[in-house]
Amino acid sequence: MNNENKKFPLPPFTLQTALQKVQMAEDAWNTQDPEKICMAYTIDTEWRNRTEFINGREEVKAFLKRKWEKERQYKLKKELWGFRENRMAVRFEYEYQNPEGKWFRAYGNENWEFDENGLMQKRFASINDLEIDEKDRKLK
Repeated sequence: MNNENKKFPLPPFTLQTALQKVQMAEDAWNTQDPEKICMAYTIDTEWRNRTEFINGREEVKAFLKRKWEKERQYKLKKELWGFRENRMAVRFEYEYQNPEGKWFRAYGNENWEFDENGLMQKRFASINDLEIDEKDRKLK
């Protein structure tokens, strides 16, 4: 694989490169661009998102399109919890407005596993939603 198909930084991660990888993921997801975001994952990536099982980059792209049709004004913040070699644990929260105009804050944890080219091959997310008042938003 040439450098154009690698997603730097590559594992094994250091604290600096793990923090960089998490920030890159946060920045990418905040674009809400499924075409761009899905390129950070392997062709055969495996996901569990809440109770949904997603397999492959094309399913990721379709999932993200559906997600942002329902989660409007989306804003995400990620935080590294730990890492080892090619794996990371990440805490996150995001806020969004549903199609009916109600605001929510979602909290969760993700476990990530990367291949040798820096592409995420596994992503397992546990997420809980909390309805909030617009005045209680903290991610803008």
